[in-house]
Amino acid sequence: MPFISVSDEVAKKSFTQVENKFISKYLPVLEPMAVKVYLYALYIFQSGATFYNACDFAASLALSEEQITGYFEYLEEFELISIVSKSPLEIKILDAENVYGTPKKFKPEKYSDFTKSVQNIISGRMISTNEFREYFVLLDEYGFEQNALLMIINYCVNLKGADIRFQYIKKVAKSFADEGCITAKKVEQKLSAYTSATPALIKLFNAAGIKKQPDIDDEKLYKKWTDELGFEEAAIVCAAKNFKLKNCERLDAALEELFKNKKFDVKEIEDYCKNKNSVFVLTREIAKNLGVYIQDPAPYVENYVGIWCNCGYSFNCLKNLSVYCFKHGINTFNDMNAFINKLFNEGFVSDESVNEYLTKQNADEKLLKNLLTACGLTRKIIPWDRECLTKWRDWKFSDEMLFEAAKKTAGKSNPVAYMNGVLSSWKQDGIFTVDKTDNSNYAINKRNDVSAAPLRSEIERHYYDLRHAAEQRAEKTLEKAMSDNVYGAIYKELNDLNIQLAFAEIRDKENAKLISARIIELEKAGEERLKDLKIDKSDLTPKYYCSKCNDTGYDNQGNFCVCMKKFISTL
Repeated sequence: MPFISVSDEVAKKSFTQVENKFISKYLPVLEPMAVKVYLYALYIFQSGATFYNACDFAASLALSEEQITGYFEYLEEFELISIVSKSPLEIKILDAENVYGTPKKFKPEKYSDFTKSVQNIISGRMISTNEFREYFVLLDEYGFEQNALLMIINYCVNLKGADIRFQYIKKVAKSFADEGCITAKKVEQKLSAYTSATPALIKLFNAAGIKKQPDIDDEKLYKKWTDELGFEEAAIVCAAKNFKLKNCERLDAALEELFKNKKFDVKEIEDYCKNKNSVFVLTREIAKNLGVYIQDPAPYVENYVGIWCNCGYSFNCLKNLSVYCFKHGINTFNDMNAFINKLFNEGFVSDESVNEYLTKQNADEKLLKNLLTACGLTRKIIPWDRECLTKWRDWKFSDEMLFEAAKKTAGKSNPVAYMNGVLSSWKQDGIFTVDKTDNSNYAINKRNDVSAAPLRSEIERHYYDLRHAAEQRAEKTLEKAMSDNVYGAIYKELNDLNIQLAFAEIRDKENAKLISARIIELEKAGEERLKDLKIDKSDLTPKYYCSKCNDTGYDNQGNFCVCMKKFISTL
């Protein structure tokens, strides 16, 4: 019969699970009441008693809340639990750290001088045997020299006071060990580097109204802000004041935000903070104009509106653009972003240039509407109409000539397609004034109108289908690539960098070189990722059936392409 067994009744009951390593390592050395507190905490969690609070917990064990807090702090020193909050009291049960056996047996005489020095440094309370054991673990298992660990303890006491808890000392010591600083010389060098930043931190804390002494974590963050992010002391103080932050963790997040938005100078930071709320208001107004409901504007500011503002677009300009987008079927932030990127790439950024562009676009829309009416059509304008107008303008036809061509489409089944044929014929015959149109040698006019219209319609449908198929294939391939988080991030960063490069080439040639180098690096990374995804880079752009006319049917001079002549011969 085994040493310990249970009855069938017990086997059927519910149980509280305890890690074996807790029993093998910690139970023999913990204070008895601390074991009770730990086990009861496990029971409360595993039984799902979510209504329990610290007062209920203390009453169940016939202890005060202060005693319960003290025992949890004691357990925290062994890294068995973590105190998440003290008011109200919230704890998190952690994984027991060591797997094998009981704590090591240490010879007190080996560390007699060390223990005396530690107690002299931590003079605000008596150090327990278990705490000394943890110091011995740091010496033996982490390899600290005794003087090195004493220097760390002394540093922590100077920061936190003579009654400092062991948990903080252990955290600092482990961070030193992670960087290989376990000798007295290396610890002294590291502490010198930290303390050199203390005067600047004290100045920052006073300016920002932070009521604490700088500690090692604050000094690490300060080093990050100055060395990695490149902020000067005045800029950091300015950020703390303008963001009204009272701790370094939140200030770190604010400086990351400023770094991302390329705001480093004091004036830039002040302007950014003044405009930040305004940008949120602007984002909500743009959403309203687009007919989009947004609950939290923050992601839209970060991914869209903030970038547009950094590109140089004014608030008023963005409002006007959002109204224009809504009227033209552009009803999402993503679609509006594509439209603004198009404007930016074409050099339309200032209020005047954008207004001029929109005025021209509105005039084109009005012209197209009138042309469709002249053709006998009452439908909405479609993208193909706009493509045709662009083509007719490239062919150097005046508005008067366009209306003249529209008149000749009366009774035709596909008027816009028929207009294409009329204008193409006029271009080939050199007819660009109305007075010469009567002598037009338009081939289709010489044929029976009943057969000419269907012919032209079939040609236009043929080329539309070819273009649409090629573009759809490319779009689907891009969507597949973008669904990959790695390539999607590369693609987005490349878009952002191309915008930045346009500004940098004008303002900062050195920065432009850095951006160009980064773009090349990302393009290579993107190509490698596409290979991993088994996607051919060339498939991201449309592969037209005819490379000479890109499936339009007309060459660069507006003449019939060879492929169109070949297609017509098959009809």
